[in-house]
Amino acid sequence: MKALLSRATLASLLLGASMLATAADGIPRSAPPEGAKVFIVSPKDGATVDKTFTVKFGMEGLKLAPATDQTPDTGHHHLLIDQKELPDAKLPIPATDTVIHYGKAQTETELTLTPGKHTLQLVAGDKLHMQFNPTVASKVITVNVK
Repeated sequence: MKALLSRATLASLLLGASMLATAADGIPRSAPPEGAKVFIVSPKDGATVDKTFTVKFGMEGLKLAPATDQTPDTGHHHLLIDQKELPDAKLPIPATDTVIHYGKAQTETELTLTPGKHTLQLVAGDKLHMQFNPTVASKVITVNVK
């Protein structure tokens, strides 16, 4: 009887894990309009900045809109700080201290970072905070914080 319960438990766990994986794979990713891009307007790559500084976001080919806007061809910004790679594209872009959501259609932010070298990158998200397919991301820039 114990073996039967163990097998049933194992089967349930495997089925649950499989369903979670399927759900993650099933989140729709919107195609961006042709030529869509995001970029960091300022600071420029390699700039030396104060501990607190302004980052200005740029977007072309997509209409900037709040995260909840259902209008096609709209998106909003996510700023990645010191990330070695993009978030998993199969899942909504996470919200952390180093992956910041700008779901109210903001075009700039004030950052405070520790002294030293830091990297910044923008990624466009759709109404579900998903990356577009293909991903619309800026080049990675480096700033030197005084």
